[in-house]
Order: sequence, then C-alpha cells, then structure tokens
Amino acid sequence: MTKELAGKVALVTGAARGVGAATVAWLHAAGARVLATDIRPEVAQLADENGVAVLVGDVSEEDVAMRSAAAALERFGRLDILVANAGRSVNKPLTETTAADWDEVMSVNARGAFLHAREAFRVMRDNGGGAIVTVGSFASTVGLAEAAAYSASKGALAQLTKVLALEGAPHGIRANVVAPGVIETDLLDTFRADSREYLRSFGDAHPLGRVAQPEEIAEVIGFLASPRSAFVTGAVVAADGGYTAA
Repeated sequence: MTKELAGKVALVTGAARGVGAATVAWLHAAGARVLATDIRPEVAQLADENGVAVLVGDVSEEDVAMRSAAAALERFGRLDILVANAGRSVNKPLTETTAADWDEVMSVNARGAFLHAREAFRVMRDNGGGAIVTVGSFASTVGLAEAAAYSASKGALAQLTKVLALEGAPHGIRANVVAPGVIETDLLDTFRADSREYLRSFGDAHPLGRVAQPEEIAEVIGFLASPRSAFVTGAVVAADGGYTAA
C-alpha cells in the first residue's frame, strides 16, 4: 500500500473490534496517524507509538466527542478524517422493542455520529477541509424486519451525512456513507443468541453468496477517506454483496 494518507490525521470511533479495528489498520498502513476510540477498554491494544493513539469513552456522550476532537489536535496537531463507525443493534419484533432499546440504539448510531461529526466538522472547517465517512448499513435504504431501532438509526445516519455533504462542500469537507451488508463481526451477537446460524442465513441472501469481512469494508472506507474519491460526496455507497441491487 502506498502512503497516500501521509501527513493526515484520522479519528475512528468503535475502533476496538471488527470494521473499526480493520479501518484503523488500513488508515495507519496508508500513512495516517489515528486516534482510535471505543467504549471497550480493549481499544488500548491498538496503541502504537508510531502513530495510533487511543481514547476510551461512550460515543453518545457529548463530552467524549469534544474530548476526542481535542485529543486528535493535541496529539497530532490536526484532524483530516472522521470515520463514525460505532454501532449498536437490538433485534426484536417492533411490539417487543422497548423505549430503552430504542434510546440505546439511537444514542450510539445516530446521536454519537452526529456529535462526532459536528466536532470534526468544526475542526476541518477551520483547517481547510477533510473527509467524513459514516458507517451505515443496507438498512440505511431498506427496512430490516425485527430491527426497528437499528433501521431507523441507520436511515437517520444516511440523511445526516447528506446534510454534512451539503454544508461541508463550501469548506472542502466531503461526507459519504458506507452501507455494508452483513459483516462477520461480533455485532451479530447483540442481535440474537444464534448469531452464527443467523450469519449463514444472511450469507445466502446476498447475491455474492456470503457475508463481508471487516477488511473488505475498511477498503471502501479508506477509498472514501482518501484523495482518490475527491469528487464523491453525499453518496450512500453500497458494499452489500448485491443485497440491495434487486
């Protein structure tokens, strides 16, 4: 991999595992310095004296979003890329979904992304631009039965990102959504106890006949964060194995 992001600084939320960890690795390999954040203390394992710093905190808390942007500036002197990846889900029929379930999912997926995007936007606006990539889902554009809160939150994320693209364009800030299909990560374990069987059933539902690996989604995120996508903004980029093609 070329060092196409040399000199750039990225903030990645939900970085401890799965797509977040794969994205941190991709960005770092491309030359970026990275602040990796997560509510899980295990995010500390990503720390690297050669350019990866970590911060533990709840993405839905406003103070954490503000501290994250400030930490990137304090440690690395700038902030050029935000990857809003942190996510939660609850898999229940609508009539069994509680208000607490709804609030938990929306607080991470929608509120957390909003808060971090707002703080990153402020820094990027003052520093000549940047790239914001939010991690949505095929549920950003189609409904997903027994996942009302998750679907609503990912739909909200897509609309938020379009607004970021419109308001960011005059300041050199691009914003795009990656909309993956099912990914082989531990997020499935928050859906249901039989997550591995559920995973296989969704693999069959994708025209490519399988689910995604985290590294495959990180490649798309990296492209949208890089200068190679300089004329792409406001897009919902499907990386779903053809799930939404029909």
